[in-house]
Amino acid sequence: MTTDKWAQWLLSRRDGDSADLRARYAPELAAFRDGVLDGAGLAADDVVLDVGCGTGLVGFGALDRLGPDGRVIFSDVSPDVLDECRRTAGGDGRCSFVVASADDLTGIADASVDVVTTRSVLIYSDRKAAAFAEFFRVLRPGGRISLFEPINRFAELLRPGDLFGTGDSPADDLIAKVRDVYRSTTEEATRPMMDFDERDLVDWAVTAGFEAVDLDYRAQVDVPSHPIGDWEALKRAAPNPLVPTYGEAIDVALTDDERERLDTYLTALATAGTPTRRTMATAFLRARRPHGNR
Repeated sequence: MTTDKWAQWLLSRRDGDSADLRARYAPELAAFRDGVLDGAGLAADDVVLDVGCGTGLVGFGALDRLGPDGRVIFSDVSPDVLDECRRTAGGDGRCSFVVASADDLTGIADASVDVVTTRSVLIYSDRKAAAFAEFFRVLRPGGRISLFEPINRFAELLRPGDLFGTGDSPADDLIAKVRDVYRSTTEEATRPMMDFDERDLVDWAVTAGFEAVDLDYRAQVDVPSHPIGDWEALKRAAPNPLVPTYGEAIDVALTDDERERLDTYLTALATAGTPTRRTMATAFLRARRPHGNR
């Protein structure tokens, strides 16, 4: 049975344990995976270290692109999600598993891997510069990093109160109260998600010693997105592993009457299939460890 917060979120709290929401998120997750793997420029016999592997989205995607001599090291701070990866691997000899954080890859030897991949991992680290130094250390000369990170600071600055993507609405006062729960109770936990942007990623890569640093940045403001869908399922979901579910935050923030008013409003939006609006920014970064002593 999985018990740690990372496994609980990845396996159920991210999507409220709803097959509907899981299917909705799947294409975007696949696009992030493919962006990371395309940027990695994999060769058939590469050794890939997938840092913060989670349930293996990027790592197993890499296996599909490698040949019989290629190998993937699944690394994560959570033993529970590594156990999930082991079950998925089913004894595939090309897979190995290491418990480690992004900023301390103890257990991975110097200059021992060809590629380091990460997806939405640095946002949870207080030591992002140290993580880049570790990526550099474990890569062979000429090895590559390829990573994806959401730039959460962008939406927080531009649309700080738009929790469910509804924009201006009759329930703005209620949504603001729910948003305040996340602000007041999770500020320390979520600070690493807000304390950087795409320019910092470039700076940390350069400072660590990487060359050929290449970053693709995309920003979206008020872009039409999925309707809310199953509101009851969404209430069981949490926006990240470190914070309450939407339902838990609503229970803290609102009175019974206010909860009923918010439920009525968002259920009506869901039933009507009204699109939400999305404001977000993302970054893909690729870089190479130099071949020489640099």
